[in-house]
Amino acid sequence: MSCFSCVNSRRKDVRDVDDDMAARPADSSVSGRGNANGSGSDHGSGARSLSGKGWESRGQKGNVARSFTFRELATATRNFREVNLIGEGGFGMVFKGRLESGQIVAIKQLNLDGLQGNQEFIVEVLMLSLLHHPNLVTLIGYCTDGDQRLLVYEFMSMGSLEDHLFDVEPDKEPLSWSTRMKIAVGAARGLEYLHCKANPPVIYRDLKSANILLDENFNPKLSDFGLAKLGPVGDNTHVSTRVMGTYGYCAPEYAMSGKLTLKSDIYSFGVVMLELITGRKAIDSTQKPGEQNLIVWARPFLKDKRKFIQLVDPLLQGRFPLRSLHHAVAITAMCLQEHAHFRPLIGDIVVALEYLASQSHKESPRGVARSPSSSSPLQPNNGPLS
Repeated sequence: MSCFSCVNSRRKDVRDVDDDMAARPADSSVSGRGNANGSGSDHGSGARSLSGKGWESRGQKGNVARSFTFRELATATRNFREVNLIGEGGFGMVFKGRLESGQIVAIKQLNLDGLQGNQEFIVEVLMLSLLHHPNLVTLIGYCTDGDQRLLVYEFMSMGSLEDHLFDVEPDKEPLSWSTRMKIAVGAARGLEYLHCKANPPVIYRDLKSANILLDENFNPKLSDFGLAKLGPVGDNTHVSTRVMGTYGYCAPEYAMSGKLTLKSDIYSFGVVMLELITGRKAIDSTQKPGEQNLIVWARPFLKDKRKFIQLVDPLLQGRFPLRSLHHAVAITAMCLQEHAHFRPLIGDIVVALEYLASQSHKESPRGVARSPSSSSPLQPNNGPLS
């Protein structure tokens, strides 16, 4: 099969959760999601299309999601006790639970009064029942008892990328450069699977640091597929849909026209890359005027190689290879091209990042490494960064 693309979270401190359920949570990704303009679900989503004939995944096979009773999940979370609450957002609340088998899981409960919900629930169950990859979170099961709607996921012990990237406490070790590149590679592989292995391709539409979950070894997995859409097929160049996603991550052409393409995900990936490099949030109201939007703040630095170093997260304290930084910024800048056709293909991004990650362990820290003389392994398209 051809590759079709190859072309404001509120979290609860869980330190008071008892010993067997004390690890940091998995799904901060339920927070901050919705229409970029603040509205609710996209009722024209891919749920109906997914159930049609011809949709398939050519990735790794996994266990089929099982159906749970509400009683089973209530028991797993001790009747949804507040001490087990680990996340809250537009969809509802996320609890840590222990199944009868002893498996620790994250259980997401739909807020029946919320704007987001049933349609996204259906899409997520269908998507994650059919899509299986090491860099996608595993859906263990679901519950549809009466009007209850719950999703049961594998528990990701290190929480989300945003937990480790932003507002890092002084006594907490920041993510190293090599770990950041490792996360970037894994996220890109997950996106490549959605774009290239699924037939028809899947547009994720909600790629952000809150939706990249981490296991105990900081291996990343994409989560929260309620906004995912089936991509264009045949002669179609885009999918027309309501503008959904998270402000700060949406591609400009999608936000303006509602025309969604695989390249929309590439722009969002560029924003995540910029967050990994800078340690700054896509949108941060605590920054001074002119610096609250990460892309707006970073654009002058992205245009000048001599200023690349000014982008780097101060918490790294200079502990990064200079050549690796230049390549990472070059990849990021290409992903953030204003014009979608100038953005690179996800397959090329994966190749470039895998090379970058392999070199990150070999190069000297900044101040010892020479300035890069070679170009990034991902060559830019003809077109300046707008």
